[in-house]
Amino acid sequence: MTPGKKQTAHPETESRVPHPFVVWLSGDLDLDHSAELRSLLLDAVARAPRGADIVVDLQNSSFCDSAGLNLLLTARESALASGSRITLAAPSHQMVRLLEITGSVGLFGFGPAEQRQPG
Repeated sequence: MTPGKKQTAHPETESRVPHPFVVWLSGDLDLDHSAELRSLLLDAVARAPRGADIVVDLQNSSFCDSAGLNLLLTARESALASGSRITLAAPSHQMVRLLEITGSVGLFGFGPAEQRQPG
């Protein structure tokens, strides 16, 4: 993680239709930040309405290692157990390559970056 760069998540709950439950992440998704990332992702999945489309917006995250991928896969399993699905929004080229190399690219949906709603 770059000095002074903080990893954050900002979950927002909106009605299932037409808006998804969005989690904005920033910073590195790596071993150094795995405890915080685990807490943020699993809390967001737990807070999302049952059956919600959960979007993990990665537009402000450029690096993910195997620990970060493991946490995304864990969050995916938790979401599936509650009838939800996870979509990765705006993943970096490195993230997509990691998913391809590990054979997990087909486990997630992909989409564009989410726009933050005022308020």
